[in-house]
Amino acid sequence: DSTNSEVPTFSISEKKVANSVQEEFRKTEGRLIVATFASNVHRVQQIVEAAVKFNRKILVYGRSMENNIQVSRAMGYIKCPDRFFIKNDQAKKLPDNEILILCTGSQGEALAALSRIANGTHKYVKIKPGDTVVFSSNPIPGNAYSVNVVVNKLFRAGAKVLINTAFNNLHTSGHASQEEQKLMMLLTKPKYFFPVHGEYRMLKIHAALSQEVGVPAENSFVLSNGDTILLNNGEARLGPRIHVEDIYVDGNDISGLSTAVLRDRQILSEDGMVSILISMDSRAGKLLTHPVIISRGFVYMKDSFHMIREAEKLVESSLTKLLQGKTTFGEIKNTTRDILSSYFYRKTKRNPMIIPVIMNKKV
Repeated sequence: DSTNSEVPTFSISEKKVANSVQEEFRKTEGRLIVATFASNVHRVQQIVEAAVKFNRKILVYGRSMENNIQVSRAMGYIKCPDRFFIKNDQAKKLPDNEILILCTGSQGEALAALSRIANGTHKYVKIKPGDTVVFSSNPIPGNAYSVNVVVNKLFRAGAKVLINTAFNNLHTSGHASQEEQKLMMLLTKPKYFFPVHGEYRMLKIHAALSQEVGVPAENSFVLSNGDTILLNNGEARLGPRIHVEDIYVDGNDISGLSTAVLRDRQILSEDGMVSILISMDSRAGKLLTHPVIISRGFVYMKDSFHMIREAEKLVESSLTKLLQGKTTFGEIKNTTRDILSSYFYRKTKRNPMIIPVIMNKKV
């Protein structure tokens, strides 16, 4: 795991986090709302222990948090008297300084319990002045914006919000820092080293650390998705590269969306769609009516009436000439697309998706 290869020294211990969490329990006079990773069972246990020590009853919100606590208690990983876990109707009878709300949403997830609390849409919890919200977590890379949105909403609602800093130790990473990474390599003495978890720069730094503790540079491999390692008789070497790409799952289609489908959706979202209906008689070699353009997400039809009408005339003129000779439906569609694409880009500097629809007279 290379995620914290950029962080020098050792990580903060969970014991320090436990002390910091208990200090917030001691100082807080109103309701206390704590958000953390539901999967971090040890952290949840520390928070539960603090609640018991300071006589706060516990309300749990968020499906993953509820499920993990239920399983962890059944397995003996979280120990707490049953009377400390309460339901919503019981909480109404308690003073604020005897309530702990333990919830999901430390990463600003839109549907998580804390986000719904911040948005004012949670069924049972409404933020009020005097509430203290503690983020016992750090934003995962890429989630900082979502977390900041939730924090700002909580402040607007009147809560005091505490996030992890170097001064309050409300969270410690679950990822090893540099000294722990080096210690692990000194203990295991690997012949080969392949860092695999983290961004590319993190992998490079981790590989450099391995060389500091004795792994030869030629035995340290920094790999990307698709790279392979061949292992044979205790030796390792780079193998052939496998072509890989992102697979986007859409609804029930688990086969993944193709690049063409994604490109079409991008065009539709940015420039819209123009469909042109062409009614013709291929045997007689003529159009039966004027072509008709229908647009969605491209321009407002009423405000662009003259431009649309001009485009229809251009297509009509070109197809009339084309139908005088031998042609195919494919040529008709391609000609129509070329005419409209060029015309609309010249007029609007946009490239809508052009969909010609041919209705041919039956014999």
